[in-house]
Amino acid sequence: MTDDDVLNIFKETKALLEGHFELRSKLHSNRYFQCAEVLRWPRHAQTLCAELVRRMKAEADIGRVDGVISPALGGILVGHEVAKALDTQCIFAEKNAEGMLAMRRFKIVPGQRYVVAEDVITRGGRVQETIDIVTQAGGEVAAVLVLVDRSGGKASFAYPTFALLHIEPQVWEPAECPLCAAHEPFVHPGS
Repeated sequence: MTDDDVLNIFKETKALLEGHFELRSKLHSNRYFQCAEVLRWPRHAQTLCAELVRRMKAEADIGRVDGVISPALGGILVGHEVAKALDTQCIFAEKNAEGMLAMRRFKIVPGQRYVVAEDVITRGGRVQETIDIVTQAGGEVAAVLVLVDRSGGKASFAYPTFALLHIEPQVWEPAECPLCAAHEPFVHPGS
């Protein structure tokens, strides 16, 4: 599967949106990946996540994997499909009352090795929160897998990181956003 094949799946499923968006990171952008649009198609979800795992295995030996963990909500389906491709369990972290990620339904098993799986990263904050949850509970992070890395290399982690698609849409701080200066209203996709 080529990068063009991957991008075409995102376009065909309308997972790649154009307009004026305020991202969870509070940055503004002219493009947004609504991965929920591609992930609602199980065949596409399976194909993309299996390809992501295939590429990871082709590039590195990350050792034993005992499970996959994802930040809710966007990463849950990615984590499930990555776990299926790795033939292991999947769990997820979700927001607590303070809006921080926490383990509410599952437990990290000390000494077990986890792949952290997410749909899209811009700054990588939710992935880093998930990594911290794993390591603080005595688990180990084997790798980070994301469908779309839109950080332009700015999101980096202390673990092998693999992305199916690297694409850097323009992003701006709100005070510097030309779309705001043009008085174009923004939307909060996925919120």
